Amino acid sequence: MGASSSTEQVSPERREAESLAASTGALTVLEKSFSNLSDPQTQTIPISSLKECFELSIDYESCEASFKPENFPGLLNHLNHSIVEQFFSAEENGLNWIAFLNGYTKCCGRMTTSDSLNNLLRVFGSTITKSGATTGLQIDSSDGDYKINGHLLPADLLMLLWMCWAMYWDSRNSKGGVKFDLVDVNNLVLSAVSSCGDGGSELNVWDDSLLGSDIQLPIGKLHVWVLKTVPNLPECLVQFVYSRLSKFAPQQEKMEASSSSTNDNHSNSESHTYLLTPGKAWSISLTLRSTMHEEILKTCFAHHDEVKENLLYRASLHGKGLNRFWSNVEGYNGPILLLISATSEDHSWTIGALTHQAYENKDTFYGTSGSLYAISPVFDHFTSSGKEKNFVYSHLHVAGYEAYPKPVGIGFGGSNGNERIFMDEDFSKLIVRHHAYDKTYHPGSLFPNQGYLPTEAQVLDVEVWGLGGKKVKEAQNSFLKREQLFTEQRRKIDLKTFTNWEDSPEKMMMDMVSNPSAVQREKR
Repeated sequence: MGASSSTEQVSPERREAESLAASTGALTVLEKSFSNLSDPQTQTIPISSLKECFELSIDYESCEASFKPENFPGLLNHLNHSIVEQFFSAEENGLNWIAFLNGYTKCCGRMTTSDSLNNLLRVFGSTITKSGATTGLQIDSSDGDYKINGHLLPADLLMLLWMCWAMYWDSRNSKGGVKFDLVDVNNLVLSAVSSCGDGGSELNVWDDSLLGSDIQLPIGKLHVWVLKTVPNLPECLVQFVYSRLSKFAPQQEKMEASSSSTNDNHSNSESHTYLLTPGKAWSISLTLRSTMHEEILKTCFAHHDEVKENLLYRASLHGKGLNRFWSNVEGYNGPILLLISATSEDHSWTIGALTHQAYENKDTFYGTSGSLYAISPVFDHFTSSGKEKNFVYSHLHVAGYEAYPKPVGIGFGGSNGNERIFMDEDFSKLIVRHHAYDKTYHPGSLFPNQGYLPTEAQVLDVEVWGLGGKKVKEAQNSFLKREQLFTEQRRKIDLKTFTNWEDSPEKMMMDMVSNPSAVQREKR
């Protein structure tokens, strides 16, 4: 057992190892997994048992993406060997308690995102080599320090992303229930190609052949791209290792668990019909944390009914227009993700806006924080710059005369009349302006080849997803029920009073016209 008794002398080395493991919050889990994995006689974990713990072999039934590297499925067969060799140093008899803790800390301990990304690249490079494939990734080690140089090709990066997706899927699917599909992350690959490749900004990202090209993505630039664009990507390895160790149990329990989950597997293919496909949802989740991170992942891993709970509005389902939009999002006081699919110059693209508060009917900008997203064909996200607070603008028609009417529609960033994104009240026309007009969000292109002049595009579809969680949705449902009740009460007519001629307004008016000097007395 890894746990020590109160009378046992604890060495400084062991105390330090346990302290570092405890700082990750996983010490109790590690004690249980060590007990299950170790040999009772030697009190060490055989390397073969540890490799079995991290074994990941997945057959996918479908793939969203159009481009599929042939050697990817075989890549996962070597993942367990790479994880063990990179982090767990074993003696002749196996892995003792201290070495086990130190190995976990090397992989999953507290460290910078940059160091965590280096760990991921080390595992990927080792896995590629063991699978027999070639790569431009170069890993040099000396005295425990690792220097990672070289480059990746677009196909290599795609396999790295899919390896991360497979690890993340496995850590989220511990009880079964979701069949494994390869999601479309071409938008992430094209984002890296545009940012890291030579002449990337001038490439034609509408050309699918870029994914199989020999464009080199230098590791240094790729490192910067991950930290800026998808900072949560290295967490996939950490969560996989923790999940596998936490759920590792004696063989009998594993067999019972696996047999109980084989009949309730389902596919998440229903969610592919949304703008927010599993691949796009995962891409966005790599930029988010806390509640929003968990809620958006329901699109990837939850049942269809659970996915629909977060869908507040869809133009193709509820009808286009600001009034239809408002009747579905009003009262939702939580983070909201809005996606817009549009077309211009014979190309379709998707952009998004994440607001951290409810939509309000105002003729001025409002909000406290938010982000803009370029979602497809190239992914990127633009957080708050801190210079201005024109996060969101949503204005409906108001009753009465307005001497200087304000624009009616939904906008993000910029200023009135020069919004960075503006969609009209009919949800038919979208205007996207250059980031020079906007000081609220960081600069960058929202779709490929965006020029300085405003771009007018045709709106194809609009989706709104609530990312505030179950309680926020329940509060909105209660609000909408109250509003419906008030509306029904206002529509009710007292027919008895209305059909009584003696009490009707029409008789009173006729009496006043026929005899204006007559005194009208109210009957009590």
